[in-house]
Amino acid sequence: MQLNKDGYWKENIKILVSLLSVWFLVSFGFGILLSDWLDQFQLGGFKLGFWFAQQGSIYIFIILIFIYIHLLNKLDKKYFGDRDSGDDN
Repeated sequence: MQLNKDGYWKENIKILVSLLSVWFLVSFGFGILLSDWLDQFQLGGFKLGFWFAQQGSIYIFIILIFIYIHLLNKLDKKYFGDRDSGDDN
């Protein structure tokens, strides 16, 4: 059981690190560091760097939450199988 738990948490941490890296790249990288370069492009009438700084990173964060939910559901099924959501009596 301990090996099963260790493998589960290693994969969980790997998923977390990868999704947080994407979020960091989008919010800090696109919203701050690359903002001036991205401003040469437009999205919906707004400069792309401004859009990422104001709204884009929030949208990406919400999308990453749903991706995390999906990946964790797959991980749960992999390690713990399909469990009914009902009572375990």
